[in-house]
Amino acid sequence: MTAKTKTMRAKRAPASGEAAKSGPRVIRKYPNRRLYDTVESRYVTLADVRRLVVDRVDFVVLDRKTQQDITRSILLQVIAEQEGAGESLMSRDFLSQVIRSYGSGLQDFVGRYLDESIRLFAREQRELRDRFKNVVGIDPLETVTNVAQKNYQRWKAVQEEVFSRLPGPWGKGDKE
Repeated sequence: MTAKTKTMRAKRAPASGEAAKSGPRVIRKYPNRRLYDTVESRYVTLADVRRLVVDRVDFVVLDRKTQQDITRSILLQVIAEQEGAGESLMSRDFLSQVIRSYGSGLQDFVGRYLDESIRLFAREQRELRDRFKNVVGIDPLETVTNVAQKNYQRWKAVQEEVFSRLPGPWGKGDKE
């Protein structure tokens, strides 16, 4: 097999059935710190990785040189980017406590506790949404999403109407 054939096979994205059989989606981290999605055959950003997490896509990030699994490190980078971008989810005190937990006898306990706490929180959120839907007959998250989408469409229509009436380079009207 030639080097060109190997390269072409490596770049070929597996069909959806193949991806499910072969395990999680593989993202490779190159020495230049770029991430390459082997399914989509393209370089991705931390925002793309975040989208995979939000969409619940099973993936693993492997170091290209060592083949070491560095998924946790990349997920921490996604969290750091989110924390720095706006409102923080974790307080400074919380982060300090987590750092202090490393190397102590409580490290395993703290990790399991945090993991179980977030699972419990997610389960309670799901159950609350389901109860609300059963009582009221609507999913609150879906309703808010639909209202936001309708508002966006209305805003877009108004914006297009305003710009169509503006003279000059901004609008379509009054082309004299």
